Amino acid sequence: MILDNRADAAARLILALDLPTRARALEFIHETEGLVGSYKIGSQLFTAEGPTLVRDIVARGQSVFLDLKFHDIPNTVAGAAVEAARLGVRMLTIHALGGETMMRRAVEAVHDLCDGEGLTPPRLIAVTLLTSLGREDLKKIHLSGTPEEIVADLAELAYSCGMDGVVASAHECPAIRARVTDPRFVLIVPGIRPADSSPHDQQRIVTPGHALRLGADYLVVGRPILESPTPRQAAERILAEIAAYCDRHLDTAESDLQGN
Repeated sequence: MILDNRADAAARLILALDLPTRARALEFIHETEGLVGSYKIGSQLFTAEGPTLVRDIVARGQSVFLDLKFHDIPNTVAGAAVEAARLGVRMLTIHALGGETMMRRAVEAVHDLCDGEGLTPPRLIAVTLLTSLGREDLKKIHLSGTPEEIVADLAELAYSCGMDGVVASAHECPAIRARVTDPRFVLIVPGIRPADSSPHDQQRIVTPGHALRLGADYLVVGRPILESPTPRQAAERILAEIAAYCDRHLDTAESDLQGN
């Protein structure tokens, strides 16, 4: 049975607004409205436009994923995470390589703030390894082990600190799921490219359907939509692939239930 899983599919799609200006960001939000679950604001756009843009997007009823990858001493990261929570973002990133104390302090500070001020806490997402890093890059910075091993270690540490999920390559999702079985721990996968897209500077890329099959919960897409002459159509194509996966998954689950 094929159902309309468009809303579920859209909720899984995060558009990376890797853009230089507020005007361009708002243009793409308008162009993709209804097709995207969250809009990711990273270092470029946040540095150019600051927290005012985040507040404005939240005020429009859109979900913001603030991807600043906080990585500093524990008190500094905790303070930054608290201010991000006050902006009303849905998710924010903290670099797992900052260590256990840093992550725990941020989790405690955000939950204390939200409990005290009646706010909905954002999901705190740990960044494991950047998808632009390959094995040779890891050797040069003296990180031993395969990317899969390092990412799984960092994900397990993040979970033990109370983080809500991780950003990781789709190729590491099975290893993470083997270590952290809690379904509430979400996996956010960047480096998503339709089959006919250029990999650009990402080394560990996959298609939307493949990422979902490997265990991803959310998919981050940027240039395939931002650089398309028809951004809405590009988003529609990605959404269709996600929805097709959701339909197949639902059909399998229903068949299993009927067989029991």
